[in-house]
Amino acid sequence: MASRVVVAVGTKKGMFVFEGGTAARRLELRGPFFAGQGVNAILIDRRGRTPRVVAAPSSAWFGTSIQISKDLGKKFKPTKSAPAFAADDGRTLKNIWSLAPGGDGSDFLCGIEPAALFRSGDGGDHWEKVPGITDHAHARQWHPGNGGLCMHTILHHDGALHLGISTGGHYASRDGEQNFAPENAGVGAGFMPDRFPEYGQCVHKIAAHPDRPDRLYMQNHGGFPDDSSLGVLRSNDGGRTWQSIAKGLPSDFGFPIAVHPHDPDTVYVAPLEAATRTCPGGQPAIWRSENAGNRWQRLTSGLPKKEAWFTVLRDALDLDDGRRPSVWFGTTTGQLWRGREGGESFECISSALPPIYCVKAAVV
Repeated sequence: MASRVVVAVGTKKGMFVFEGGTAARRLELRGPFFAGQGVNAILIDRRGRTPRVVAAPSSAWFGTSIQISKDLGKKFKPTKSAPAFAADDGRTLKNIWSLAPGGDGSDFLCGIEPAALFRSGDGGDHWEKVPGITDHAHARQWHPGNGGLCMHTILHHDGALHLGISTGGHYASRDGEQNFAPENAGVGAGFMPDRFPEYGQCVHKIAAHPDRPDRLYMQNHGGFPDDSSLGVLRSNDGGRTWQSIAKGLPSDFGFPIAVHPHDPDTVYVAPLEAATRTCPGGQPAIWRSENAGNRWQRLTSGLPKKEAWFTVLRDALDLDDGRRPSVWFGTTTGQLWRGREGGESFECISSALPPIYCVKAAVV
């Protein structure tokens, strides 16, 4: 069977699934699923013999659920429950921001708002908190960012579990998720009196490649006129310390950061004007570095040349893992874009979706 690309798109008003041949010019569209519900978190889970699409729609009236499809997004079935705090905890689930594989084929990890981590050992039917971070001494001192107090990054890398929290910062566990420590040396918080605190940074996204266990990349909350070194960062020691790699970018503010699936030195960002959270000068571009952030290249072929003031949110940029991967990103104005050959040439796949929150792509 020929390889097919599946792209799951979470929006403000439901979820859409695109599928087709990796070289196809047009993709089949399914949806909307969960009509009217915001979908901030999606996982394409390829453990086991059958890929699963896992989504977390959230409704102001019906609450938040975990939905699983075993047929690449044709039909979804809810799990028996979603993460929930104990009655005496004082916190209440507001939204789900991240889904990730757990420790075995049936496990999931889930990052929520207010920032906490839950795990399921039975395919999502039952959930328990991960106390090392959910009950961390810092947890009640974190404060919401503009998008809420969200745990948006769950990243297994080199035997550690890395978490990104807005606004909590970067935390890591190196003992099997028992204990978590803030690892934010070099990660700035330009909105705080102490610009380099132990924790409390508004980290936007963290990414890594398994072939470079010592390296991680971060998009942090930059955009401060007096310091352009706070926003785009790299760690060369497994996340313990961070250095700026923002030189050459039009702005160090942005939300997503992603690594090429076959090349740990190739990394992508979507810079935005900090004041407006829109494309610099109304001229959209994805920026790519092929040497781990030492130099950056502006990718614009096929994108609007001017008068495009959209936003690319933290989980709205992804790369599929095909032999010649495409860059996929969605905008708050409802366009889904595909950049073939790692972003060499972009085309608009869909032009009138609801505002896009999340994009996940995989070749199956």
